[in-house]
Amino acid sequence: MWLYLVVLLGLWNLLRLFRERKVVSHLQDKHVFITGCDSGFGNLLARQLDRRGMRVLAACLTENGAEELRSKTSDRLETVILDVTKTESIVAATQWVKERVGNRGLWGLVNNAGICIPLVPNEWLKKEDFAKVLDVNLLGMIDVTLSMLPLVRKARGRVVNVSSIMGRVSFSGGGPYPISKYGVEAFSDSLRRELSYFGVKVAIIEPGFFITAMANSDRLSSNMKMLWDQASSEVKEIYGENFLASYCMEHALTSCHPRTRYSAGWDAKLFYLPMSYLPTFLVDAMTYWISIKPDKAL
Repeated sequence: MWLYLVVLLGLWNLLRLFRERKVVSHLQDKHVFITGCDSGFGNLLARQLDRRGMRVLAACLTENGAEELRSKTSDRLETVILDVTKTESIVAATQWVKERVGNRGLWGLVNNAGICIPLVPNEWLKKEDFAKVLDVNLLGMIDVTLSMLPLVRKARGRVVNVSSIMGRVSFSGGGPYPISKYGVEAFSDSLRRELSYFGVKVAIIEPGFFITAMANSDRLSSNMKMLWDQASSEVKEIYGENFLASYCMEHALTSCHPRTRYSAGWDAKLFYLPMSYLPTFLVDAMTYWISIKPDKAL
């Protein structure tokens, strides 16, 4: 009996691999709008899709970020300044996108913009600290999505929301960040079910803690920056552009059969994701030892 189960599992994986390798046709004619392209995942994805010949519409928070991105990409890539916490900025960016996509609609919307600090115990914070993070990571993402949805629906395209493994397992010392990512997970699930009737697919990217930190290396502690700078080129490649941007986010946009969720990083796949299915008392015990503790944070 076990042999039959192994054979069935093997066949299922082969079928899944075959389906996921099928690529959407005419990628060079499709527009993708990405938020948070100044640095990190959004910047890497914009450059990767540009190299594949897609029409990238990159939203940056600053003009300096937009200018630097344009200097590293082709003339196909266009940038716009966007603050996801301001509805008027989102409305202006939506009109800008509409003028470029025309009747074809928007193939891909990637909600990548986000902030992860402050990562401190909840008691250290005020309501305003929570509101600041939620405004960017959750409410801003929702505002952008609702504004762009008519364009995505017209193209029967994709919505890709960047969450985190902390949207599954919340650690003490995480502050408002995991709260925002739990919200991203919930919104994405309901959105996926609603939009399936219109042929629109919704995918969630769940980076592990280490890979998320590397993408935001300008915000790291000096010790972690030093470790990252000293890491080998092979380690940087595994935890950098080739792993996340090229596989997870790009696959969600270009595959005929994208996954519902992508766990990015070996820490996410082998540690945090399995942890999320364990009994609560075990998760509490495990997170106690790896979370930020008040005496260590002082």
